[in-house]
Amino acid sequence: MISLSELPAVNASLNALTACFLMAGFVAIKRRQIAHHRNCMVAAFATSMVFLACYLFYHWFHGATAFPRHDWSRPLYFAILTSHTLLAIVNLPAILTALYLAAKGRFAAHARVTRLLWPSWMYVSVTGVLVYFMLYHWFRLPTS
Repeated sequence: MISLSELPAVNASLNALTACFLMAGFVAIKRRQIAHHRNCMVAAFATSMVFLACYLFYHWFHGATAFPRHDWSRPLYFAILTSHTLLAIVNLPAILTALYLAAKGRFAAHARVTRLLWPSWMYVSVTGVLVYFMLYHWFRLPTS
């Protein structure tokens, strides 16, 4: 059983896994490996949805975690967190649209959506991992 305190690491792992699936899917479509691309993108969607469920569960029961520092790292952290959060909100309907278009075989429209969506989704996945490391590892206050 995973404890509540372990969920941030799980969430970061899910974000990292999503980024890996996104990259593999990108490479697959460039190589015209359609089935492999589809499988990677469905896996990226699945890991993103598991992340979202875990994230919401964690924040429902734990609440927000305050950034511990008040130095140069604070504005950097909040700049990354803000862009990450805003793009994550925009990405969800775009991801659903891209999946719908692909499922309906409307590949030209799917490609138009994903030209903007893929870099944004990759950014959100990678910055999700960065936010985790900034909050829980790199900028923690020293313990006495």
